[in-house]
Amino acid sequence: MASSAKQGPKIVSKSSAGGAGVAGAGGGLPVMPLASPLMGKKKKPFLGMPAPLGYVPGLGRGATGFTTRSDIGPARDANDPVDDRHAAPGKRTVGDQMKKKEEDEEDLNDTNYDEFNGYAGSLFSSGPYEKDDEEADAIYAALDKRMDERRKERRELREKDEIEKYRMERPKIQQQFSDLKRKLSGMSEEEWLSIPEVGDARNKRQRNPRNEKLTPVPDSFFSKHLQTGDKHTTVDPLQGLAGLNTPYPGSMTPGTGELDMRKIGQARNTLMDMRLSQVSDSVSGQTVVDPKGYLTDLNSMIPTHGGDISDIKKARLLLKSVRETNPHHPPAWIASARLEEVTGKLQVARNLIMKGTEMCPKSEDVWLEAARLQPGDTAKAVVAQAVRHLPQSVRIYIRAAELETDMRAKKRVLRKALENVSKSVRLWKTAVELEEPEDARIMLSRAVECCPTSVELWLALARLETYENARRVLNKARENIPTDRHIWITAAKLEEANDNVQMVEKIIDRAITSLRANGVEINREQWIQDAEECDKAGSVATCQAVIRDVIGIGIEEEDRKHTWMEDADSCVSHGALECARAIYAHALQMFPSKKSVWLRAAYFEKNNGTRESLEALLQRAVAHCPKAEVLWLMGAKSKWLAEDVPAARSILALAFQANPNSEEIWLAAVKLESENNEYERARRLLAKARSSAPTARVFMKSVKLEWVLGNIDAAQELCTEALKHYEDFPKLWMMRGQIEEQGENMDKAREAYNQGLKKCPHSSGLWWLLSRLEERVGQLTRARAILEKARLKNSQSPELWLESVRLEFRAGLKNIANTLMAKALQECPNSGILWAEAVFLEARPQRKTKSVDALKKCEHDPHVLLAVAKLFWSERKITKAREWFLRTVKIEPDLGDAWALFYKFELQHGTEEQQEEVRKRCENAEPRHGELWCAESKHVLNWQKKTGEILAGVAGKIKNTF
Repeated sequence: MASSAKQGPKIVSKSSAGGAGVAGAGGGLPVMPLASPLMGKKKKPFLGMPAPLGYVPGLGRGATGFTTRSDIGPARDANDPVDDRHAAPGKRTVGDQMKKKEEDEEDLNDTNYDEFNGYAGSLFSSGPYEKDDEEADAIYAALDKRMDERRKERRELREKDEIEKYRMERPKIQQQFSDLKRKLSGMSEEEWLSIPEVGDARNKRQRNPRNEKLTPVPDSFFSKHLQTGDKHTTVDPLQGLAGLNTPYPGSMTPGTGELDMRKIGQARNTLMDMRLSQVSDSVSGQTVVDPKGYLTDLNSMIPTHGGDISDIKKARLLLKSVRETNPHHPPAWIASARLEEVTGKLQVARNLIMKGTEMCPKSEDVWLEAARLQPGDTAKAVVAQAVRHLPQSVRIYIRAAELETDMRAKKRVLRKALENVSKSVRLWKTAVELEEPEDARIMLSRAVECCPTSVELWLALARLETYENARRVLNKARENIPTDRHIWITAAKLEEANDNVQMVEKIIDRAITSLRANGVEINREQWIQDAEECDKAGSVATCQAVIRDVIGIGIEEEDRKHTWMEDADSCVSHGALECARAIYAHALQMFPSKKSVWLRAAYFEKNNGTRESLEALLQRAVAHCPKAEVLWLMGAKSKWLAEDVPAARSILALAFQANPNSEEIWLAAVKLESENNEYERARRLLAKARSSAPTARVFMKSVKLEWVLGNIDAAQELCTEALKHYEDFPKLWMMRGQIEEQGENMDKAREAYNQGLKKCPHSSGLWWLLSRLEERVGQLTRARAILEKARLKNSQSPELWLESVRLEFRAGLKNIANTLMAKALQECPNSGILWAEAVFLEARPQRKTKSVDALKKCEHDPHVLLAVAKLFWSERKITKAREWFLRTVKIEPDLGDAWALFYKFELQHGTEEQQEEVRKRCENAEPRHGELWCAESKHVLNWQKKTGEILAGVAGKIKNTF
C-alpha cells in the first residue's frame, strides 16, 4: 500500500501531462478514445477542447514545472501571458489580494462589539452602495442632526459648568497673579527701578570657571631640548623644570633637529605686522594704502624668502646670456646691476656696472647708474670719467653738481658745464637758481643770448630788470619768439604794475593781432586760464582786457549767452572773481535788455561783491529793464538792509511809476513800512493796494497785519470781505480758523475749516488744521476719520499720509502707524518726507538699513539727507553727521529745518566759529520753508523777528530724542 501510494501521484502526473500534451498538440486532429471499461460513462465537456490561455498543468497542486539536464530553466516560457484564473488560492489576482486585505481589516472580534452601535466597522462595507442606501443614510443623518439640536443647549451649559469647575480647582498661573498685575498700574518709576535683578542661580564653580593656566616658555628652552632629541609635552609642577615627562621617548633622533629661533621670531613679527596693517586698513572703511607709491614700494622690497631664489637664478642666467650675446647693450648691464642690488649683493652690482661702463662708454644711462651705485667720492670719480667720455651730456653735469655738497663747488661744476653746453636751458636755469639776484641777472643776460628761443629765460630776465630795461627785454623776446602769448601777457602785467593801465588794452589787442599774423591759433580756453592766473596774481586790468578780447572768439552767435554764463560760473568756482565780473560786464554790454543776465550779475555781486557794487549794478539794471520787479525789489532791500529807509522808499516809488499795479512792489512797500513800525502808512498802502490792485495776497497781507497788531475784529472783517471775492484761496480760510482757535472758539474754527474744505477740497493745510483741532479737543476718532477722508480725495499727498502716521504714533498705536507708513510708501514711493519719517519709525538697529532704502529711492531729497544726518548724530558720528548736514543745506538752502538742526548740532558738538558760520550762512540763505521753521516764523508773536532770531528759537525747541 505504501508503494502504491507512492507511485500513485507519478502515474496521475504522467497521464495528466500526457493528456495535456495530446490536447495541446492536437489542435486540428480528432482525439481517438481508448478502449476502456469507462467508455460507457458520459464524456467530460472539456475533453477535446483547446487549453485555456496561460494554462499550466499541475499548477494547482504546486507542480510548477521541472528541469532537465539539457534545459536549465522553468517549464513555462518567460514570455507567456499571465492568466490568474488558475492561480493558487490567495495568490490569484491583484483584486483578490486587495479584497483579502479589506477582509483582514474588518475586525469582527468580540472586543470590537458594542451593544448599541454594533461592530466598529460596517458589516456591509464590501457590498454595493445603491441609491436606496444613500436615501437611508440621508434620513438617518437628518434624524441625528435633529436630536443633536434638541440636546445642544443643555449639553453646552453642562460643558461650560464643567470647565468653570475645573478652572476653579486648577487655575492658570496667569489667573493666579492677575490681582498682583492690576496693582502694577499704580507703581511709580522709582519702585519699578528698585526691584532687584534676577540673581545667578549657578554655583560658584559654574559662575567662575577656572581657565587652564598656560605659562609661556622662552625660545631657549625649545632650542636646548631640541638638540638633546627629546620631545617634551608636559612639565611636572612638583619638580619645576628639573623633571620632564617624556611620554614618547625616542620619537626624535638626537642631533637631527634644525630650528632657527631667530627666523621664528622674525616670522612672528612679520605675521603681527600683517595683521596690524589689515586692521588699520579696515578702519571706518578707509584704505591706508598709498596707491601712488604702492608699485614703488613693491620695487623697493628686498626678497629674502627662499621661494624667490629659483626665480633670481633664472633671471641672473637670462641676463648673463643677454650680456654675452650683446655686450654693447646698456639696458642689460643696468638690469643685471639692479638685480644684484635687489638681492643684497651691492659689490657685485658695482662690479657689473663698472664693467658695463667699459663696454658701453657712450651710454649716458650706464654712467648715471654707476654714479648712483657707487659711494660719494667714488661716484665723483665715476662722473668725472663720464664727462671725459660724454662732454655734451646735460644729465651727467647735473648729477655731478648734485654730488657736490659745497655751494661754490656746485657753481663751479655748472659753470664748467655751461662752457661745454651753452645751449642747454636746463643748465642755465639750474645755474641761475643758485645765484644771487644781481649775478642771476648777469647770467640771464648771457643765457638769452645763448638760448634766444627760451621763453622762461626771457621772462625771468624781465622780472629781474628795471621797468625800462624789462620793456626792452620783452620787446627783444617778442622779436625772437613772435608766436608765444606769455610774453605779451607779461608785458601787459608789467605796464599795469607800473600804473600804465591804458597800455594794457592796447598790448592785448596787439598780441592777438600779432599772433594771428604769425599763424597762431587763438585758443579761447588757454587765454581764459591765463586771465584767471592774472586775477590770482592781482593783475586785474590785464585779466579784464584778456577776457574782453577772447571771450567771443570761436562762439556761435546764438550760443553766446549760455556759454558766457557757464564761463562766469567756472571762474567763480576757480576763485577768479574779477574774471567772472568781466564776463558779466561784457555779457551785459552785449545783452543790455536781458533780465536773466542782469539777475545773474546781481546775485554774483550780492554773494561776492560789496553793497556799493551791487547797488550800482542794480541802478544800471532798472534803467535797462524797468519792468523787472525783482531788480527794483533787490535794490530796495539792499538799501533797507543798510538801514537807509528813505532811499529804499524812493526806489519803491520809482518802481511804482514803472509798474503801477504790481502786487510784489505793493507788498514790498508794506513790508518796509511795517518792519520800521510805520503801521499807519502800511495800512494806507494796503488800502490803496486793495482798491488799485486787489489780489488774494494783498487781502491776506491786510488780514495778517491787523491780526499781528491785535486788531482781531478788523482782521475778521477783512477776512470776511476777502472771502467774498476769493473763496477758493485756502490761506484765507486757514487764517480765519486760526483766529477763531486763538480765541478758543473751537466750534467757529471747525465751521471755518469745513467751509474752506468745501471750496478747497485739495488743500492739505486745511485738512491738517481741522485734524489737529479735533485732536486738541480729544476727538481722536474724528481726527482719524477726517484724515482718511482727506486721503481719499488726495491720495497722492504725502503731507496727509505723514500726518496720519504721526496721529497714530502720538496716540501710542505704533503698529497702526507702521502699517499706515507702509501704505503711504506704496502710494507715494518717491516722497522724501515719508522716507525720512520711516527711518525713525524703525527700531534703532533697523534704522541704518531703512536709511539705505530711502537713499536709493530719493537720492537727492533734502529731507532724506537730513534724516541720515540725524541718524549719524544719534550714533555720535560727529564728522559724518556734519558732512551730511552740509550736503543737505547745499542742496536745499531754503529748508529752515535743516539749518535749525545743523545749528543745534553745532551748539552741542561744534566750536564757536562753526556755530557762527552756520548762523551767517542761514541769514544769507533766508530760508522760508520747513515744518518746524514755519511754525516758529509764522507765529503771530514772532512776525518781526529776524532770521537769526528765528534760527535760535527753532534750535532751542528741538529735542534730539531721535
